[in-house]
Amino acid sequence: MEITIYGPGCKNCVSLADNAKKALAETGVDAEIVKVEDMKKIAIAGIMSTPAIAIDGEIKIKGRVATVDEIKKLIS
Repeated sequence: MEITIYGPGCKNCVSLADNAKKALAETGVDAEIVKVEDMKKIAIAGIMSTPAIAIDGEIKIKGRVATVDEIKKLIS
């Protein structure tokens, strides 16, 4: 599984990445977290407001920081 965090590296983007790491630790799911900070790549992905999270290439949440519990539901 691949979890992609889209965002330019702002505080909210860091928080989203941290929440994803916590969700993985709490569920024991084996996944790689990839950060995309290039604004051109973010725009190509169709994301107009960051942060955003994708699971295996499918955008799940954008424009806000997903909670640990939300992410746990997405990955399990």
